[in-house]
Amino acid sequence: MYYFANDIARILTGTRHGNGNPEAIIKHLLIDSRSISSPETSLFFALKSERNDGHKFIGDAYKKRVRNFVVSELPSPRGEATVGWERSSGGEAYIDANFILVKDTLSALQHLAANHRRKFNIPTLGITGSNGKTIVKEWLYQLLQDDKNVVRSPKSYNSQVGVPLSVWQLSEEHNMAIFEAGISRPDEMERLEPIISPTLGLITNI
Repeated sequence: MYYFANDIARILTGTRHGNGNPEAIIKHLLIDSRSISSPETSLFFALKSERNDGHKFIGDAYKKRVRNFVVSELPSPRGEATVGWERSSGGEAYIDANFILVKDTLSALQHLAANHRRKFNIPTLGITGSNGKTIVKEWLYQLLQDDKNVVRSPKSYNSQVGVPLSVWQLSEEHNMAIFEAGISRPDEMERLEPIISPTLGLITNI
């Protein structure tokens, strides 16, 4: 399953900047410029955290042939970030790229994954708890995989970033999903629940 760059901009209610192909095919989501396997069909989210800012790595991703980005600040030719956009500066630096400008890139990633999840009407198990989430997920996967085509969270992808990346794996071939959700701060589950949209719930331990 894939989307076009214009589709992504519409779903995120963002504005598309740059001279990239509006019908560029998007199949993969990226948050790390060091791990790029399919650059032509990837969408890079410039996430901000307390320790880092993904906007600093737009240039690295571009050099590796990524041409589609979700940003909260548009880049300048020198690799710096700027809220404004002018062809004499940022527009010429990445002339064949699409930049989808949003207010918050993490919220945009989560919103995109939630939108993707709503396209699938299959049994979806959400696993949460203080510990044991990953091992229970793997046990259930081993039990079900012979009878179901199951998509599951890779490794321990259960955070505010990991959950949307997990849900993005959903495709037409799957007939069941198992996703884990972990929280460390208040209100985090309120953001994860609509992304997973579970039809079944399992609590390992609180």
